[in-house]
Amino acid sequence: MQTATIFEGQKIRRVWDKKTEAWFFSVVDIVQALTDSINPTDYLKKLRKRDLELARYIGTNCPQVEMITGGGKNRKTLAGNPEHIFRIIQSIPSKKAEPIKLWLAKVGYERIQEISDPEKALNRSRSYWQRMGRSDKWIQQRMMGQEIRNKLTDYWKDNEVREQDEYAILTSIIHHEWSDLSVREHKRFKGLKTQNLRDHMTDAELVFTALAELSTRQIAETMETKGLEENKIPARKGGRIARNARIELEQKTGKKVVTGSNYLPRLGKKYEYANKN
Repeated sequence: MQTATIFEGQKIRRVWDKKTEAWFFSVVDIVQALTDSINPTDYLKKLRKRDLELARYIGTNCPQVEMITGGGKNRKTLAGNPEHIFRIIQSIPSKKAEPIKLWLAKVGYERIQEISDPEKALNRSRSYWQRMGRSDKWIQQRMMGQEIRNKLTDYWKDNEVREQDEYAILTSIIHHEWSDLSVREHKRFKGLKTQNLRDHMTDAELVFTALAELSTRQIAETMETKGLEENKIPARKGGRIARNARIELEQKTGKKVVTGSNYLPRLGKKYEYANKN
């Protein structure tokens, strides 16, 4: 599971490792947060050349983990768990060293809490969306949609669909079928770059995304599909069910479901729907 977290305004990518039950953070992102370097990759290379002991430590302990780049692609990225990151921090002169250590400890503790009590994770997400200005109705639909999404990916995982690339292929099929736009086109329509598309969907877009994914899972379960190719069939069928419902609603209301609305900051206001159609 990959997410991003924030330290003093700096986005830091991280992946949860189920085997070790620990977060693995992007080392380059940590270096950038510590140094404010415009080229943290180059800074890290020079640091490893200068500190051979650190270089050996990183080479022995820090794995290459797939993470999403700013361009939306999966790339192998040097990563470390909190213990590894603490070691790296010791070699970087920075006034942010102690604050980031405290931040790492807090992040790890929150994850442990969420494992023992999943409701804490839900409450944390709800609190985050409330701070972003989302309504209670929107939050309820977003969380419902996430639960439906999780059940779909659980089905894929249990039926020979490989994570990351193949999940993305099937998701793209479902999305294009119901919305007549690819995920990339939909993000461009909303003026998004690295932001999560679902966090910028309207109520209606969330509902139709959920309908498409719910239909896909139920059809897949009925057909007992396995692997990428077989699961493309329910992906298309599930997406079309939502597409037909979307078209019927648009005909009845005269309003488009897919819009350019988003929650990007506008004109000094923290968050609001923009580009309303």
